Amino acid sequence: MSLEQHYTAILGQLGEDVSREGLLDTPKRAAKAMQYLCRGYQQTLDEVTNGALFSSDNSEMVLVKNIELYSLCEHHLLPFIGKAHVAYIPNGKVLGLSKVARIVDMFARRLQIQENLSRQIAEAIEQVTGALGVAVVIEAQHMCMMMRGVEKQNSSMVTSVMLGEFRDNPSTRSEFLNLVR
Repeated sequence: MSLEQHYTAILGQLGEDVSREGLLDTPKRAAKAMQYLCRGYQQTLDEVTNGALFSSDNSEMVLVKNIELYSLCEHHLLPFIGKAHVAYIPNGKVLGLSKVARIVDMFARRLQIQENLSRQIAEAIEQVTGALGVAVVIEAQHMCMMMRGVEKQNSSMVTSVMLGEFRDNPSTRSEFLNLVR
């Protein structure tokens, strides 16, 4: 059974008339949208970074702030939307700037929980760059909490992962957190 056929069945189970004009192409559009929203499954870290790793003497923190992210929670298939701040301390190599955002996007475009997303991004940056430390902070609003359940409209979730120097060195961690505030 195709994804489109499954959406037709879901709409019918919800009590909709799947033959009405407004829903005629909805299963096809919904299937296409879901494939797009989950396109991270079709990507690999090597493809996303595409060799954009460059030699550098820089040993100071590299920080990319306010990277927009859109994901779907794995529990309800509802969106969570927010921003990521990603920092690393180079160890002879720096990553092309856009590649940090592409790594965020690759993992966000999979069914997720925010806690795991933060860790996956941090570990990928560490793996690709060999960085001395990596820090990731994500702040997001979850539709599963806003549209259903407790319906708390102004809630947001913040997660952080600190690896290497960011975990071991309080002044490095503090510098990062001050920069993302």
